[in-house]
Formats: sequence, structure tokens, C-alpha cells
Amino acid sequence: MNIYFACSITGGRTLESAYQEFTRILLEDGHEVPTSHLAGSDVMALEKVIDPREVYERDVAWIRACDALIAEASVPSHGVGYEIGFALEQRKPVLCLAQADLSVSKMITGNPHPALQVKFYQDISGGISIIREFLANIICE
Repeated sequence: MNIYFACSITGGRTLESAYQEFTRILLEDGHEVPTSHLAGSDVMALEKVIDPREVYERDVAWIRACDALIAEASVPSHGVGYEIGFALEQRKPVLCLAQADLSVSKMITGNPHPALQVKFYQDISGGISIIREFLANIICE
């Protein structure tokens, strides 16, 4: 499957290691993840040289082409929120993950869209299990 992985960039990188683990597992499981570079430690330098309009057009094209969007939303991010909304508008299945001890915007947790799942995880392995279950249910549909 083609998976758009969304995570905070300019909003903060405190969960970078989680982003890296989630994208690593997705790739190891054989999925295509065009945004896997966003989990890297060098993402700020890579993205800094790209024009904002190019980033928007690139990311929107990736969302349109994806089979599903998985967002790690523990760190507040305007971009991640926009990507979630855009993916839902495109009728893509969306998994919004967050650490269990953190709060997520009520605009996401209160959204009744049938393609949106909001799940909280205790640790990385729990997050990985949630991701795999989400993707297995998409494949079975």
C-alpha cells in the first residue's frame, strides 16, 4: 500500500524517534511511504530549501495518490491537521495516532467522519500494533 505518513516538522520534533520507528516498520512491511524522509533527523535542513508552494503541491499530490494516511498527532502541528482534513476530503482512510498521556485537538477527536480513526498508544510497540491492525482492515475491505 501507498501510505502517507504525517508528523510534526516545524511544530516540534520531540517524537522524532517514534516517527522513525513507525516509518521503518511501514517500509519493512513492504509499504510505499513517500514521506518517510520526514521522520529523519535532517528533515529541517532538507525542507528548508524547498519553496512553500512546492511543498504544498508535492504533499497534496502524495495525499491524492495514497491509499491511506497515518498521522502521529501527539505534537500539535498545523500541517498535520491540514493533511488529516485534506485526506478525509479525498475519502482516504485516516489513522490519527497519539501518545496516551497527551491530548489531541478536539477538532480531530470529535470528528465523526467514518474514515477517521483516532487511537492512543502507550509505547512504540503499541503504536505499531495499532498501525498494522488499521492497515489490515483496509486490505480486507
